[in-house]
Amino acid sequence: MGETDTILVMINRSAGPEIIRLIDLLSKLPGLGPRSARRATLHLLKKKDQLLTPLAAALADAAAKVQICSTCGNFDTVNPCAICAAPGRDRSVICAVEEVGDLWAMERAGVFRGRYHVVGGTLSALDGIRPEDLNIARLVERAGDPDVREVILALNATVDGQTTAHYITDRLAHLPVKVTRLAHGVPVGGELDHLDDGTIAAAMASRR
Repeated sequence: MGETDTILVMINRSAGPEIIRLIDLLSKLPGLGPRSARRATLHLLKKKDQLLTPLAAALADAAAKVQICSTCGNFDTVNPCAICAAPGRDRSVICAVEEVGDLWAMERAGVFRGRYHVVGGTLSALDGIRPEDLNIARLVERAGDPDVREVILALNATVDGQTTAHYITDRLAHLPVKVTRLAHGVPVGGELDHLDDGTIAAAMASRR
């Protein structure tokens, strides 16, 4: 019996099934284990009018209205999403990212004004994730648009991320587009003594 099951069994002696279900669902969220889910549940129940009821309404609203953009894979209430439909975006550049959260991070930084493409993860032999499981074919299709001049691969600097970037580069090789990748290395404010060997090596290779 895992920690989540143990906690739920203990709580079940003094709480109803609705509370147990709430704790169980919250414990499945990233960064929330069973103990954190229990604390979050208690806080929500204490602040029912201020938090729990508005949260339930927001979740129901999101479930009913949010959809996946058929063009780039972003989440929005319209399809195509607001970014794809924006007339001021640079249509000649596509920035490929792993997940929607990465797209949001790029937008938050305000450093890119082109269009995006959410790959939906990375290739992984261990997890059985194959090219057909990702949104790669659609990226190749979009890159074949005559207006596209460059595809930026903004994938995470992990082994699987690099493997996926190499695969996408090969898939785009037959197209007249420039394929670039984000530079990896020493972060702003970083100290060499605190960096791992891989980061230092990447910084040296990407020096300019």
